Amino acid sequence: MARLPRLGPARIPQQFIQRGNNRQGCFCSGWDMIAYAGWLKQYATEFDIQVPAWVLMTNHVHLLVTPNV
Repeated sequence: MARLPRLGPARIPQQFIQRGNNRQGCFCSGWDMIAYAGWLKQYATEFDIQVPAWVLMTNHVHLLVTPNV
């Protein structure tokens, strides 16, 4: 059964956690983290969201995201 759509009300911060499959590593090197941070900035601008706090760990990512729309 498909998951129901999640609500994303404007100007309400939400925490997101992304983990590697079976807790495997998400990043193989520091360059991977730099690339991820660049993409995060690019897509935050493209989709009009703010990312005031983020943490990149070797096997997971924490994001605090605030949609503007």
